[in-house]
Amino acid sequence: MATILDGKIFKQQIIDELKPRIAELTAARRAPGLAVVLVGNDPSSEIYVTSKVKTCLELGMRSEEIRMPATSTTAEVLAQVEALNQDAGLDGILVQMPLPKQIDSRAVLLAIDPSKDVDGFHPFNVGNLAGNIPGPRPCTPAGVMELLRRYQIPVKGKRAVVVGRSDIVGKPMAMLLLHEHATVTICHSRTVDLATECRRAEILVAAIGRTAMLGPDHIAEGAVVVDVGINRVTNREEAFRLTGGNAARMAGFDKKGSIVVGDVDPVAMAERSSAYTPVPGGVGLLTIAMLMSNTVECAERRLG
Repeated sequence: MATILDGKIFKQQIIDELKPRIAELTAARRAPGLAVVLVGNDPSSEIYVTSKVKTCLELGMRSEEIRMPATSTTAEVLAQVEALNQDAGLDGILVQMPLPKQIDSRAVLLAIDPSKDVDGFHPFNVGNLAGNIPGPRPCTPAGVMELLRRYQIPVKGKRAVVVGRSDIVGKPMAMLLLHEHATVTICHSRTVDLATECRRAEILVAAIGRTAMLGPDHIAEGAVVVDVGINRVTNREEAFRLTGGNAARMAGFDKKGSIVVGDVDPVAMAERSSAYTPVPGGVGLLTIAMLMSNTVECAERRLG
C-alpha cells in the first residue's frame, strides 16, 4: 500500500521548530514582521491571506495586512510596496497574486526589496536559487523538498520529472531537485508523448493546473508522486469518478457542492505509486509553513 505523504504533520513540525527562533529574535531585537498586500477581493486570495495572517499571529510575529481596492493602479500598488520597503520593522513583503488585470504584476514584483522577498520571486533571488546560494526559495517547491526530506525519500541519483514550467512552481522545483542531485526532466504543453516521459520518473511532480490530467498511463509502478495542483470539481459524476466513489469524499461534495482534486487522477495515484501527496492535505499545507520559515530567515539575516 502506498504511503500517504501527509502535509499536516510536518506543517506543524515546521511551525514548532520556528517558535524558539522567533522567541530569540524577539528577545534580542524585535519580532519578525510580515506584510501581505491584497488588491481586490478574489475569494481564494482572501482565504490564503487570512490563513497567513492567522499563522503569523499564532507565532507571535508582527503581521501587517494591507487591503487595496480592485480599482487600484500600478502606481498606487508600487507606492504601497515602497512604503513597506522602507519600514524597518518588516522583514517580509508578499503581494498576493493574481493582481487585477490593469496592474503590471512584473513591475510590482521587481519593486519588492530582494531582502524582503519572502516569495523568492525577485530576479535577484531567482539568481540565488540558480546558483544554489542561500536565500528565500519559492514556498511551494520548498515545501515539496521538505516533505521529501522529512519522509526520508531519497532524491540523489533519482530520475525526476516535473510537469509544468511556471516561474512559481515548475522551474524552481526543477532547480531544487537538481541541487539535490536528481536527474531532472521538465515537461510542458509542447512535450511530445507526455505519458512516456512521465513513466520514466521515479519522482513525478505535477504542477500543471489541469484537473486530473495525469492518469495511470503517466505513473510508473512504485513512483513517488507529488501533486501540487488544486482544482475544484463541481460536477457530481466527475467527482464520483475521480474519487472512486469514496463515501467520505462524496459526502463532502454533497455538502459543499464541490471537491478539490489535484493534477493527478487520485485513484491512479494511490494504486500505482509507492508514496503520494493527497489533495487536499499534502503540499498546500506546507506552503504557508515555508512562508513563515522564509520570513524568519529574512529576519535573521537582516538583524544579524
